[in-house]
Amino acid sequence: MKISLVQMNLAWCDTADNLRHAEQLITGTPGADVYVLPEMFTTGFCMEPQRIAEPMEGPALQWMRHMAATMDAAIVGSVATVAAEGGYKNRMYFVEPDGKVTHYDKRHLFSYSGEDKHYEAGKERVIVEFRGVRFFMQVCYDLRFPVFGRNCDDYDVALYVANWPDKRRMAWDILLRARAIENQAVVIGVNRVGTDPMCNYDGGTAAIDFFGFVAAACEDNTEQVVSYEVKMDELKHYRDKFPSLVDSDDFRLVSEE
Repeated sequence: MKISLVQMNLAWCDTADNLRHAEQLITGTPGADVYVLPEMFTTGFCMEPQRIAEPMEGPALQWMRHMAATMDAAIVGSVATVAAEGGYKNRMYFVEPDGKVTHYDKRHLFSYSGEDKHYEAGKERVIVEFRGVRFFMQVCYDLRFPVFGRNCDDYDVALYVANWPDKRRMAWDILLRARAIENQAVVIGVNRVGTDPMCNYDGGTAAIDFFGFVAAACEDNTEQVVSYEVKMDELKHYRDKFPSLVDSDDFRLVSEE
């Protein structure tokens, strides 16, 4: 399973330009099974959903379906979305080559920036299986909440897409490694670079192996695509040999009604 991590600069609230640019980066790096884009990759982390949010079948998802079919790979990233039931979601899509779409709505909204005032939090924990690998879908601030991200022996790879500012970069680096170690999982963290009206972003996009080592990483402040190959036989061997998931505390997070 080859995963390509797409670290890109985002044009502020310009969906057409961001889709064109993402397509260039993806098609320039063929051969992956999964391509992972940053959080709100079509607009940047904008707190004006009434201006930028798309219906679920809008241009972004149509483009993701097209790219998934073209590349014979899953395309992953989050988009500001108008929910069918009303309101706005920071919605992460996992789009497969056959057109199948799995979505996860960001649970932990970043109140520091007012995200909770403009978007509605999701409640469901979402895992999707693709080509024999189980992927756990997470968005940015979710990284700080290990209980929700706890591996109940139900995922192999955790995907974190983000717009994580450079001034909090140390936390990003440490928490990605912590989530990999404690959950005996590969962790993929894809962040943006560049600037928006509020923050600077220096990247930190990386694949962390199940030991907690940085196995692949983009250069800071650089648009770049790097790839990492998940070897399921090695992951299974490690979990069998060092069974911390089996030894973990017996509890489950109960979703709110």
